[in-house]
Amino acid sequence: MVDFFTGSRHCTRYGGSISAILDITASIVQGSVCPSSYIIIAADLSAVTPGNRIHKYADDTYIVIPVRNVQSRQGQAELDHVEQWAHCNNLALNRGKSLEIVLTGRRRNARECNPPVLPGISRVTTITMLAVTISNRLSVTVHVSNVISKCAQSLYAMKVLRCHGMCEDALKIIFESVVVANILYASPAWWGFATTSEKLRIGSFIRRAIRLGFCASVARLWLIWWLILLTLCFRAFWQTIVTCFIVVTASTALGL
Repeated sequence: MVDFFTGSRHCTRYGGSISAILDITASIVQGSVCPSSYIIIAADLSAVTPGNRIHKYADDTYIVIPVRNVQSRQGQAELDHVEQWAHCNNLALNRGKSLEIVLTGRRRNARECNPPVLPGISRVTTITMLAVTISNRLSVTVHVSNVISKCAQSLYAMKVLRCHGMCEDALKIIFESVVVANILYASPAWWGFATTSEKLRIGSFIRRAIRLGFCASVARLWLIWWLILLTLCFRAFWQTIVTCFIVVTASTALGL
């Protein structure tokens, strides 16, 4: 392990010319980025304020600051700590590539004021974290649209391949490894934020794929479709129970 992280050298080839070979004294060796390497490099990077969290994966770092610790954001304690850590490790924090998003609930009053923008850091309304796009209102509409768009393009490419004589077994393998993988990617993380219409869009795409006959395991896709229906039915049932409870509580309070 020590031999892998020490004594590495690097050169660059461009336009037929090769640069001088120099020692790598910082960051991770080019072409070897993996979670284990980054964990070793950034093992000593942690939040300085109790309650704040720093999540690291590959070359991405996320600082999560709850509203109760907003003072640590205003004083930039966490950013200053990251910059100090980067300086000690012969690195630099690029504020131009850093983004900030203020996550709020969907029922939050739009007239409430957001905290002031941090100098040198852009504030966005949507952010992509590990290929999952989420909005500042905890909405995954953009992500669902992107997933369906990519999968539709894949279906079109598979239909072209079928017209050119590709066998059905190969098409089914491509469908499982590309389309199904895109639909299910990180679904436990974003599925709970999807609305009813977004889940129905995914279900409609699944039924379309079944009709085209690309799925090797039709039962698997039907299972996903029925899980979508059960989720929607459970949500409707729960909303009905809550509504009845509110009505009964209000009637009792009013003495009706």
